[in-house]
Amino acid sequence: MARYGEAFRNRAVARLLPPESAQVGVVSQEIGVSVQTLERWREDAQSRPARGRAWTARARLEAVITAAAMDEAGKSAWCREHGVYPAELDQWCASATAALAEPEEARASPQTTRQDKKRIKELERELLRKDRALAETAALLVLSKKVAAIFNKGEGE
Repeated sequence: MARYGEAFRNRAVARLLPPESAQVGVVSQEIGVSVQTLERWREDAQSRPARGRAWTARARLEAVITAAAMDEAGKSAWCREHGVYPAELDQWCASATAALAEPEEARASPQTTRQDKKRIKELERELLRKDRALAETAALLVLSKKVAAIFNKGEGE
């Protein structure tokens, strides 16, 4: 019987519950968990209070977009309905804004990426060479111990 971590289970259940509300069969095929298990996980999650549910990044972004068009009363009603504090929604909005506001310089240029790939290849080649040398040394050590054991055995007789 397979055991799944709490984080994995929470991500799967978050996809099944609103606002994403993905179909159980689709999620089952994507993550490789049986439909019955997913349904049981969903029932367990729905029996808990709404505050205990996990939101995926996509669902948080959709929530921010949805709530942005609402007035304060509508936003509060939406938050109560979906079990989210308005402060959480504001925090999600700030996170999304900060992620989109990163400067272009922070991203890797094609030249840097090419150099990094070349360096990685060099390091992998060197690591492979050292692994082979270590294996050869280990084999020689084992053989030398065997030879010593054979010849020492003969001297004792």
